[in-house]
Amino acid sequence: MAEIHFQQMTSKGYHEIEQEIEDLKKQRPAKIAQLKAARALGDLSENTEYSTAKRELRHLESRMRYLDHLLTYAQVIDPQDNGEVQLGAHVTIQFADDGTKETYQIVGKQEAEEAALDDHKLSFDSPLGQSLMHHRAGDIVNIKAPASSYRVTVKKVAL
Repeated sequence: MAEIHFQQMTSKGYHEIEQEIEDLKKQRPAKIAQLKAARALGDLSENTEYSTAKRELRHLESRMRYLDHLLTYAQVIDPQDNGEVQLGAHVTIQFADDGTKETYQIVGKQEAEEAALDDHKLSFDSPLGQSLMHHRAGDIVNIKAPASSYRVTVKKVAL
């Protein structure tokens, strides 16, 4: 029997996935109409419109199945206001080597993958995220990344 792996995420991440599914459902009728129109053009072996429409519909349905799977196995974590770095918390860190400060929200793996770099979302299972978990403001944390090691100071933890 296969082992079930739950996807930990914030409630905001869960709702963003729900919204994306709804958006894709709204696009589906138009994709089906495109496919029907392209099919009506005739010879399917040399019909690029048909091939493109079929591929786009298949991609949309595959994405919907993937997102539905994420929701099925989602474990929504509600952060506790206990001062510790945890899923859902915003953490400000200062890098020891150059003194720069960055603030990140600790999120689930899926949320971090879908986020733009300037959204400042950090997966709890990344090397930095793993190292920061359960630390508090004032803690100095050693980070072991695949290419190097470095040190940060946790400056602030907030929900």
